[in-house]
Amino acid sequence: MPGMALPSELPLKYRLFLKTYAWRKIDPVPFAQVKRPVAESRVGLVSSAGFVLPGQEGFDDTVRGGDPSFRVIPADSDPSTFLESHKSDAFDHAGIRDDPNLAFPLTRMHELRAQGRIGAVAPRHLSCMGSITAPGRLIRDTAPAAAEIFVEDEVDLALLVPV
Repeated sequence: MPGMALPSELPLKYRLFLKTYAWRKIDPVPFAQVKRPVAESRVGLVSSAGFVLPGQEGFDDTVRGGDPSFRVIPADSDPSTFLESHKSDAFDHAGIRDDPNLAFPLTRMHELRAQGRIGAVAPRHLSCMGSITAPGRLIRDTAPAAAEIFVEDEVDLALLVPV
C-alpha cells in the first residue's frame, strides 16, 4: 500500500523547492476552544483538493503563487460530480478523481451525522487550491471570507483536509 513519499523519493525539482522555500512560522498558532461535544456540533469541511462543481469557475492556475480563492460546495452536492482541478503534479491525482471523498469527505460527514457522531453537517463547505506558495492573499483575504461563511452557518468545527 503506497504511503507518503520520503523526500529522497521526490523528483529533484521538489527536493530543491522544499530546501529553499521560505516557510512561514505562525506564532502564536491561532486556535479556538471547542464549545460543545463533537456529537452536538455542526461540522464544515475545508479541502485544498481544488474541487469545483459543474458550472463553477475553475481555479486560475496562472495566478503567481497560487489562486487563493475558494468555491462553496453545498452540503447536498454529489461528490461523484466534483471536478478536480488541483494544479500540482507532485502527487498522483487518480485516487481523488476516483473517489472525491478521499479529499472531500462529504459522504462520510453525512454518515457520521446519521450515526450520531456529529450533531449536524454544515449547509456549505469550502474547496480551495492547495500548493499555494505565496499565502499572503490567502491569509489576508480568503481566510476571513471563508470564516465568515462558517460564522453565518453557525459552524462549530471545521475539518481541514489538506491535499
